[in-house]
Amino acid sequence: MLVLAAALVAAAVIAPLLQLVGRVAAGDPDAVAAVVVRPRTVELLAASVGVTAATAVGAFVLGLATAFVLARVALPGRTAWRVLACLPLAVPSFVAAFGWMGVFPGLSGPMPLIGVLVLATTPYVTVPALAAFVRADVSVEDAARSLGRGPFAAFATATLPQVLPAALAGALLVALYALSDFGAPALLRVDTLTTGVYAQFTGGFDRAASAALALVLAVPALGCVCAEARVRHRAAARPTATGRTALPVRLALFARLGAMVVLAAVAAASVVVPLAALVARLPDAGRYAAPAGELIAAAGTTLALGAGAAALAVLAALPVAWLAARHRTRLVAVIESLSYVGHALPGLVVALALVALTLTIAPGAYQGVAALVAAYVVLFLPKAVGSARAAFAAVPRAHEDVARSLGDTPALAWARVTLPAAAPGILAGAVLVMAAVMKELPATLLLRPTGVDTLATELWTATSVGAFGAAALPALALVAVGLVPALALAHGIRSLGKDPR
Repeated sequence: MLVLAAALVAAAVIAPLLQLVGRVAAGDPDAVAAVVVRPRTVELLAASVGVTAATAVGAFVLGLATAFVLARVALPGRTAWRVLACLPLAVPSFVAAFGWMGVFPGLSGPMPLIGVLVLATTPYVTVPALAAFVRADVSVEDAARSLGRGPFAAFATATLPQVLPAALAGALLVALYALSDFGAPALLRVDTLTTGVYAQFTGGFDRAASAALALVLAVPALGCVCAEARVRHRAAARPTATGRTALPVRLALFARLGAMVVLAAVAAASVVVPLAALVARLPDAGRYAAPAGELIAAAGTTLALGAGAAALAVLAALPVAWLAARHRTRLVAVIESLSYVGHALPGLVVALALVALTLTIAPGAYQGVAALVAAYVVLFLPKAVGSARAAFAAVPRAHEDVARSLGDTPALAWARVTLPAAAPGILAGAVLVMAAVMKELPATLLLRPTGVDTLATELWTATSVGAFGAAALPALALVAVGLVPALALAHGIRSLGKDPR
């Protein structure tokens, strides 16, 4: 029964992708081929790949360097620096782009877009690389030094290989983020596959062409996810360090000050400058400012959609996570992998597929709350599955065995013992899903009911008509939402490698 429930969840997750494939296959092959190979599609693909590659490389270099400083250098207020390194996660890329447009009016083009995306996504590399630096076995580096290697050569050949898999996995997540991002490219006027799919769909000329373009976007996204999973599994398979781990070294005063200046500059560019620009725009809202009641309604809608999607995602995640944690078989592994497909599908792709599904199966559900919440669950189910699986795996089996030996049925033992023990981890997954839903833009734009706005769509509507002052308040509210997962992550890494003495 549990396997059937998990299989149904996996089937629901992959349904949008299958629908897109079926829609394209049912279309006119010549028309579909014309869309896929036309020069405009090639231009959009090249732009997307270029921005994605540059963003991934930039975030990899900056994140790895930041992680090295935070792990290996003794800085005053080291905990505060680690918190600052996580805060860019609180600022969605389209909010950061909007903030920088307040500093430099007319800002546009690929280079500003790459800069904004690098600043917004660097923590995806910094956090896993920091953990890997802390776990790295420095005795291997000591051995290299004893054999005549210099400090740099010993680090590059002994320690860096222990860190690179985690950093590369983070860089692939950055690539996926950049490839699927819609808001920042649209604001900075950079045509990518995501903006192309949106324009093709909203133009309403040919839905099969929209589906074909969406599949072009989905293919590299799926490639990023598969590569990330492979690299992440290799990193997880590395043996835990059994030798000496590194203690932070004290640099000369000038070098220490230089490191702190660089870290502060990155934090300022990522968080402080965009937020200051948003605050400075508030007095310019003028007659374009949304009425207070409208903003309150948008905030309430955002919270309601986030809470509803989080609850549904957790319910859907429970059978998958439980089986993955306690009954690992080949079938369960396949089901778990399929449940992660939504992680590889950009919001526009999922939304486009659900538009077609609802119009085919239940036309009355088109642009309804149910379709919108379903899109959120497909997109963010992996966050709930990952958290719940880790939480279940952390509960000792012996606790359930004791409850069953006292007369509890398996279901009762799970409900009385396992579920309460795993509840904090499951709740953490729900919070992650809720925060992601509240900041989601492209799927919300395509699937929201007519007349219903969230904070993200309020910001989009205001910026699309040039009412930048009116957009500042919902943008600040979105940053406040993003602080929840960012601070939770900062709490998790702030004591990494702390000297127990």
